[in-house]
Amino acid sequence: MSGDLFVVVAPSGAGKTSLVGALLGAERDLRLSVSYTTRAPREGEVDGREYHFVPREAFESMIAAGDFIEHANVYGNYYGTSRRWIEAELAGDHDVLLEIDWQGARQVRALFPNMVGIFILPPSLAELRRRLTARGKDSAETIERRMASAREEISHVLEFEYIIVNEQFDVAVADLQAVVRAARLSRERRADRLARLLGEFR
Repeated sequence: MSGDLFVVVAPSGAGKTSLVGALLGAERDLRLSVSYTTRAPREGEVDGREYHFVPREAFESMIAAGDFIEHANVYGNYYGTSRRWIEAELAGDHDVLLEIDWQGARQVRALFPNMVGIFILPPSLAELRRRLTARGKDSAETIERRMASAREEISHVLEFEYIIVNEQFDVAVADLQAVVRAARLSRERRADRLARLLGEFR
């Protein structure tokens, strides 16, 4: 028995975090992977909830030990996903969700080819810029950097099985939930999870 691995990717400002939060509230048996990072905690963030915050030296030691299924350097800070935690959760028949970038998703797929890739798109680049500006958190320079990163991220959208446009939040949440439920009901996954029941019909 093994759980399903869902990987959600989106450019900054597309609403990924809010969508994932709503999904986790609706799908109680879906577990979110908490990444490791070397960046400092922001106001209100709690170690072990938003991220596992570790010193750069510790993170680099974890890289050398092969502790991550994927990791990346983003704007000068490391981010990575624990291999041991993911493997233990999946082996325990728990469904797991990762929030990472396209590069991380590519690394994960190399190890877990049956992962379910989901890409969240903004309605347009103009709307993405508006959302980034409306947050009031970033300088004009940072917004331009995020917009450039968004174009790069979006260029990889066709590497994912499912694409959701976050134009209306409630609709996007419903679409995301539908993807998770549909994946769980696929022939390959149900045959494994329902082997005993299916055997009764033979």
